[in-house]
Amino acid sequence: MEPSRAPSRARRRRVPSLYLALAAVTVVGGTAAGTVYVQERDAPLASVSSSSSPVVVAASEEASVEPVTLPTVDPEERLAEAMESVRVAEGARVSVAVLDVGSGASAAYGEASFVTASIVKVDVLAALLLRAQDEGRALTSAEKAYATAMIERSDNDSASALWETVGRAEGLAAANERLGLTDTEGGDGMLWGLTRTTAADQLRLLGQVFGAESELSAASRAYLQGLMGKVVEDQRWGVSTVADGSACALKNGWLPRSTTGLWVINSVGRVTVDGREFLVAALSDGNATKEDGVALVEAAAKAAVSVFARE
Repeated sequence: MEPSRAPSRARRRRVPSLYLALAAVTVVGGTAAGTVYVQERDAPLASVSSSSSPVVVAASEEASVEPVTLPTVDPEERLAEAMESVRVAEGARVSVAVLDVGSGASAAYGEASFVTASIVKVDVLAALLLRAQDEGRALTSAEKAYATAMIERSDNDSASALWETVGRAEGLAAANERLGLTDTEGGDGMLWGLTRTTAADQLRLLGQVFGAESELSAASRAYLQGLMGKVVEDQRWGVSTVADGSACALKNGWLPRSTTGLWVINSVGRVTVDGREFLVAALSDGNATKEDGVALVEAAAKAAVSVFARE
């Protein structure tokens, strides 16, 4: 269960251009048909003759070939087109960011700030692991128990205990500065679920968790990845809908806002599609039901991965 939290002051600012080169716009409502892009490739040249006799070309001869410039399509444009086919109910919002791990190419759609709900638990554990690294120690048995329950079962009491351990919002901010997150702001007091973030920042965090160039040590990354790969079955929705079989490591967040009754639904993680790895962060709010929100982030995740998977 996700806790019902009081709303916090929204903070919105433009995402800076970092190594992910993420930028986009936020969608509010509407439907449209998506566009399928086909990347052109050079075709082999061949000698063709109307004569039935073969044509022999001397080895020293050179064919005259005009240079051809193939059209290039910005992944941001591809994602914007793909998202046009995603149905967003009136009053709802969605944002998504994706990284093709193999090529390093990325794209994002939407730059607004969203309440995290329980996806912040990945950030909390990353902050705890950084603290332990700085202190030259392993996690205690109690910290491990909290971490396992917090990630695998989304246990809120465990999250509250570790939120205190890392120093609440101030401690999270210090860790995020090192992790490269620039648009994430911790919730007030013990309201960790009301931390605000962007899809671009969540993609940066996933890069720290799953990428080799990280502030987190190899052991810390492996530990966090392992827990995200063991999320209980009834919480394996969202980005996991894109993955082949069980090849997915994720964390989801869901929260009905007490003032409106509308749902925040978020999903972040790593998925494998046809042997290729993708990092995906899909955030949404203003959903009439939890089911509506789940369907929305799943559709956004599919659209995001399709930008690169069809290449």
